[in-house]
Amino acid sequence: MSEGTAVAGPDGAPRCPWALSTADYVTYHDEEWGRPVHGDDALYERLSLEAFQSGLSWITILRRRSGFRAAFAGFRIGAVAAFTEADRERLLADTGIIRNRAKIDATLSNARVLADWAPGGLDELIWSHAPDPATRPVPKTLADVPAVTEESTALSKALKKRGLRFVGPTTAYALMQACGLVDDHLETCVARAAGPIRT
Repeated sequence: MSEGTAVAGPDGAPRCPWALSTADYVTYHDEEWGRPVHGDDALYERLSLEAFQSGLSWITILRRRSGFRAAFAGFRIGAVAAFTEADRERLLADTGIIRNRAKIDATLSNARVLADWAPGGLDELIWSHAPDPATRPVPKTLADVPAVTEESTALSKALKKRGLRFVGPTTAYALMQACGLVDDHLETCVARAAGPIRT
């Protein structure tokens, strides 16, 4: 077996190697990662969580997801945009999330920016940067999966231009992977074998 290729999981089905270290990862890999996500609030949540993940392991964020949702009003853009300084102080003291001041401030700032957009604007902007699947080779090993692409760099620039923060090219590509703009499940992964995941 080549290094970085799909590995048999607890049920014997081959999966991307990163998905097998914990049961939480298996569920996330099988049911969410790479599946299309639409809707401004849903994409704001994913964008926020990817920003919080920067410099940390994704499992750290995944296991605090319910805490993040409780702390940030379910990531409803309008609700977070209305947060006060008292809410900010509450977030900075909340042990259920990652208490990083810069990331919390960016999440609040991004909600205020997005609250002024037309409904569907974030969804439309993000999905306009989805590459044509026909132009992307199917990854056979983890080495074939990029960390940054031309499209993620363009998406990062578009988001920053509109005032969003903590949306660098690497974060933008992680968002694209998580939300189904690209399919980076490995060639023999059961999630890819299940059929197309793009909508």
